Amino acid sequence: MASQNSIDIKQLVALNNYLSDRSYIEGFQASEADKIVYEAFAKSPDLQYPHVLRWYNHIASYAHRRKDLPRINFNIDTFLAQLQADHKTQNSSMSDSKEENASGDTEEAPKKSEAQLKKEEKKRQKLEQFKAKQEKLQAQKAKQEADGEQKKKKEKKDKEVITYDVDTPVGQKKDVHGPMPAAYSPQYVEAAWNAWWEKSSFFKPEYGRSSPHEPNPKGKFMMVIPPPNVTGSLHLGHALTNAVEDVITRWHRMRGATVLWNPGCDHAGIATQVVVEKKLWREQKLSRHDLGREKFVEEVWKWKDQKGDRIYHQLRKLGGSYDWDRACFTMEPKLYRAVTEAFVRMHDDGIIYRSTRLVNWSCTLNSAISDIEVDKKEITGRTHLPVPGYQHKVEFGVLVSFAYPVDGSDEEIVVATTRIETMLGDTAVAVHPEDGRYKHLHGKYVQHPLCDRKLPIVCDEFVEMEFGTGAVKITPAHDHNDYEVGKRHDLPFLTIIDDSGNITGDCGKFTGMKRFDARKAVLQALTEKGLYRDTKDNPMVVPICSRSKDIIEPLLKPQWYVDCRDMAHQAVEDVRTGKLKIIPDMHIKTWNQWLENCRDWCISRQLWWGHRIPAYFVSVDDPSVPQGEETDGRYWVSGRDQNEALQKAAERFQVSADKISLKQDEDVLDTWFSSGLFPFSIFGWPDKTPDLEFFYPGTLLETGHDILFFWVARMVMMGTKLMGQLPFKEVYLHAMVRDAHGRKMSKSLGNVIDPLDVIYGISLEGLHKQLEDSNLDPREIEKARQGQKADYPSGIPECGTDALRFALCAYTSQGRDINLDVLRVQGYRHFCNKLWNATKFALNGLGDKFKPNTTIQLSGKEKLMDRWILSRLSAAVELCDQGFVNYDFPTATTACYNFWLYELCDVYLEYLKPILYGEDNSAISISRNVLYTCLDVGLRLIHPFMPFVSEELFQRLPRRTENEPPSLCVTSYPETKEFQWRDTELEAAVEFSQSVVRAVRSMRADYNLTKTKADLYLRCSDESTANVLRNYEDVIQTLSTSSAVKVLINDPAPEGCAFTTVSAKCEVHMMLKGIIDVAKEIQKLAGKKDKLITQLNKLQEASKKADYETKVPEDVRKQNSEKMEHLGIEIDKLSDAVEMLKKME
Repeated sequence: MASQNSIDIKQLVALNNYLSDRSYIEGFQASEADKIVYEAFAKSPDLQYPHVLRWYNHIASYAHRRKDLPRINFNIDTFLAQLQADHKTQNSSMSDSKEENASGDTEEAPKKSEAQLKKEEKKRQKLEQFKAKQEKLQAQKAKQEADGEQKKKKEKKDKEVITYDVDTPVGQKKDVHGPMPAAYSPQYVEAAWNAWWEKSSFFKPEYGRSSPHEPNPKGKFMMVIPPPNVTGSLHLGHALTNAVEDVITRWHRMRGATVLWNPGCDHAGIATQVVVEKKLWREQKLSRHDLGREKFVEEVWKWKDQKGDRIYHQLRKLGGSYDWDRACFTMEPKLYRAVTEAFVRMHDDGIIYRSTRLVNWSCTLNSAISDIEVDKKEITGRTHLPVPGYQHKVEFGVLVSFAYPVDGSDEEIVVATTRIETMLGDTAVAVHPEDGRYKHLHGKYVQHPLCDRKLPIVCDEFVEMEFGTGAVKITPAHDHNDYEVGKRHDLPFLTIIDDSGNITGDCGKFTGMKRFDARKAVLQALTEKGLYRDTKDNPMVVPICSRSKDIIEPLLKPQWYVDCRDMAHQAVEDVRTGKLKIIPDMHIKTWNQWLENCRDWCISRQLWWGHRIPAYFVSVDDPSVPQGEETDGRYWVSGRDQNEALQKAAERFQVSADKISLKQDEDVLDTWFSSGLFPFSIFGWPDKTPDLEFFYPGTLLETGHDILFFWVARMVMMGTKLMGQLPFKEVYLHAMVRDAHGRKMSKSLGNVIDPLDVIYGISLEGLHKQLEDSNLDPREIEKARQGQKADYPSGIPECGTDALRFALCAYTSQGRDINLDVLRVQGYRHFCNKLWNATKFALNGLGDKFKPNTTIQLSGKEKLMDRWILSRLSAAVELCDQGFVNYDFPTATTACYNFWLYELCDVYLEYLKPILYGEDNSAISISRNVLYTCLDVGLRLIHPFMPFVSEELFQRLPRRTENEPPSLCVTSYPETKEFQWRDTELEAAVEFSQSVVRAVRSMRADYNLTKTKADLYLRCSDESTANVLRNYEDVIQTLSTSSAVKVLINDPAPEGCAFTTVSAKCEVHMMLKGIIDVAKEIQKLAGKKDKLITQLNKLQEASKKADYETKVPEDVRKQNSEKMEHLGIEIDKLSDAVEMLKKME
């Protein structure tokens, strides 16, 4: 049993390696195996192993909270022994391989020639020289290591991963009473908080209330998650969605509103079925047809139960403050019932109807797919593309011309097509009625050269007379434009490609061929008959199934459709009248264009996984009722169950129920149908539940603009139709995440990043391994590897959740895509470290016995810098307020960043150091309360963006009163009306003093002054400027590391000073005489200047060459221009410094 075991260090190392690419001990779900190993591990936890720690912290919540962990046959002793053995085998594989080679049987080597022997001797000598050189380098390295032993130890210490190792039962509050670690560590900071937040019910709408439906004068906020597909893991696009939505949710919660953010997962019909079918074939060599529908659906449910929690694990790790007890799955009974109800109601109302039309057909999936699942690949001309089921690539991007002989004449009509195989299904040739070239052929026929068929020459104004020959072949059953022509002229619709992509029907020798094999065969046959004319490159868009990578084939299929006309018109009106607000409004034009030209929505999918369509084909055993066709919608009824459908059929055909036979449609509904009901199906609709009454309609829908129509518009239409009101009041559409180069995220480019890899960090080798475990074509893996190597040569560093969230929100600018350099997220990890160190210093300055004032009212005795930092704090509050109200997140993140980094840390804390450690108790007390207010408000401001580090630091602050909220999650967010300390005149004066400080720091850098302090003389041209600076002499002295500061009005500064200009009315003079060796400094600066002049001359000479503009890329020329400008400025500064020093000699 686990209680009798503990894991030793060797097993721990092996376990860490084992978990490097796994979330759980076995499979994709927490099970008893995880709990058993967790309990054994808990006896002697060593938290220096990051993968074990990640697993340990996550499994803790399952081990203590859930009693329904899946039972499996698992023995910990066997597992640990095998784990250690595998690790040992892995480590020794190379040496074992060498031993086998050394001890194996070998044949006698052939005798070598004299030339080979000479070559080997030369190689041996080179190796000896190389060895001697390496030995010398090793000796030098050993000496360097010996000399820098202390430095090495310090660096090693800095690299140690700091983890939280206090024994804290899952769900209990984290222990923050101990000393703060020396540096910020995401693993330390993010541990334990999520479990406590959840157990404390902070994320529930009923928190702090008797009921979630209790009236709240501060209002309510309700939002649903865009349910991610159950099939996979999240990428950075999902992380952006989660970050933005959680930021908004936390802000509303902190403002006191009743908040519900409802999580959920989508069953992802096609994607899930494909995954499980591949799994079945890989593991058992079975197809879904081998199992049958019922057994196959059981397999899908098993897979979902194993895999489903992975998405929720990632969302938790991203800090999502969902009400997890309300998590919904689109195939669960509550939502399934809502889907059935919606279909039946809409079918009864005539909004859902059956029709035979062209659909996007995937021959590989054997199903119709939605427009969103079609990738439109643009090609400029002849291109060969891979197609599933074909050994060789298939040619696209060409226009083939051939001739149709006119029946009863020696004339011909030349037509052109990009899909020559479809000519087997041609049923007409169309010309423009006004085209004089063909008027004499009106009403005549052409002879099909490959099939025994005559095709009428029809007149239609859709034909462009100027394009090509002005004649167009018509294939109504395989082309969307031709379909409309076929309907207008009542042409035959001949299906010549079947569901599997093979030629079918009366097509002679071509029947049974695969469609793209027939492409070559048809071309050959036309050539042999002398009817082929030419082939030209032709730019075109190739429709590709995003799931199977197959080429989409338009096929005629009887399907179920939703009549969208009236609902689409209402959706346009709702936006026009302001009932529905779309943010940013740049998307309104696209919204209107799409909905005003909205086609009816095909909702049938030829799958087994999904909501089976609740429609039944009726057969009547009565001679008075003719046998119906499945294409005839009159012979279809819908019902909430089969009994209801039976009653409807009996009433429709006026016969008794015993004469009715029903057969349910085999198809399932488009996944977007159930997603369109999500805002109200989660609340138990069609029942009028209290939740539905209170939380519908929601407040906001937030998502990416790429699914504006496929999901947002359908929610709007179905909510309005079935509920009588819009499902939400506002739609905020965030930008798309692209990589640092502006490219779309693509697995084949190797730039699709798992947010957990940014949070925990991952090596380049780890990224490569993910490619090997993916479904990528082997030919694409190497390309992706190269992309990863170029972008992440050292892998991705550990950044933590807070840094990732902050970066995503900081990048989110309305109306623009986000070019996210993942490595820049690391910069925000450094910002977290700044918060950590600043708070640590501040807490030390406050002291253990500090008790803040019970209110934030000022005493009136605050100094100028105290008032200044409070003014800047008020500005930050105002900017954050504006940012959240306007969904302008960069404004809010910039305000937080600037306040903490540039104002609190760089200025105020530095200013406070001499005060806090001085002897003026009154000043100390006042400054401490101001500092506390800055920390308290600053952490509240940043909490929605950085929930973990802000909570960690906030919990270490003392409280103003005993009745403060227990968590920062439910502490009030600062509002502008509370903080009215803004003083713009004071801010301008302090900014002027800071410009002096910056000038002094620049001079100190120029003259290499590090710790040495110098006297400053601030020479002003008028009294008012001097008076401003006199107020800040102590500030300037402290922040510029000066020994003294004296303000002068027009009086000259003493000799021996270097000076610089701050403004037209102020110069800064810094005394250098007696501090530096003037002659040595002049020599050093002159040498540096000569080097820069040499660099500048080289660039100037290169830019003057005749072919510079044509041979050197534009971006390189731009870089060179910037370098030359920068070098010129540096040279001028050095010249001024040298001249200044010469005056001191």
